[in-house]
Amino acid sequence: MNKSWFATRCLTVVAVLFLLVGFGKPAGPPTLFLIGDSTVNNNGNGQMGWGNVVASHFDTTKIKVRNNAKAGRSTRTFITEGRWEKTIAAIRPGDFLIMQFGHNEGSAPDTTKAGRRGVLRGTGAETKDLVWPDGHPETVNTYGWYLRKFIREAKAKGATPVVCSMIPRNEWKDGKVIRASNDFGKWAQEVAQQEGVAFINLNEITALKYDKLGPDEVKKFFPGDHTHTNEAGARLNAESVVDGIKSNKKLALNKYLAKK
Repeated sequence: MNKSWFATRCLTVVAVLFLLVGFGKPAGPPTLFLIGDSTVNNNGNGQMGWGNVVASHFDTTKIKVRNNAKAGRSTRTFITEGRWEKTIAAIRPGDFLIMQFGHNEGSAPDTTKAGRRGVLRGTGAETKDLVWPDGHPETVNTYGWYLRKFIREAKAKGATPVVCSMIPRNEWKDGKVIRASNDFGKWAQEVAQQEGVAFINLNEITALKYDKLGPDEVKKFFPGDHTHTNEAGARLNAESVVDGIKSNKKLALNKYLAKK
């Protein structure tokens, strides 16, 4: 027998077996990653974020939910603290990413304790260069720029990004909850539309529910301040997220929702 032919046959068989073993491994379920602030992940002092309870709406035998949101973070500090780097490193093709920011972005951006979370307003390409006391520079961008970074990098990893506007605070005017439709909610929607990704108007969906309940009932959701909900409020907001998913039939997340 020709030794060269035999060696070639052996290599072919090994290659085929390798491919069969590789293809034979069942792919694990996708992961739904959540990023945001304390209104998404908060579990202390009677407060709770909607990300802490939203998994109950999904079939967790088919999809995993990983809540990477962190209290006190803005789009800017979620990146500068390395939290986004860890999240994007874990994202795989077929995964999903829901982002909800806006509560901590409002301060003028600088290197003080108050301004370290602030971003430039809007969705444009404006920047502000800062130098921290230790000498390291930072370029601060707009709220929209940071959202685009999350969206584009998630897409590049083969994931499906979803943008949410921030949940409304317990603030009222003329008998209705104050919306974020002139600033962060508006900008979140603009970026989602420009990038061609799903948008959940969480601010409006929940605000309509609050309007219907009225100030006295809604106040029961906010034990300590006007921003952070208790478990009941978190569950209402989680339901609003699911309402937004269901309203977009093209969003593949629908097939992972639990059947009630």
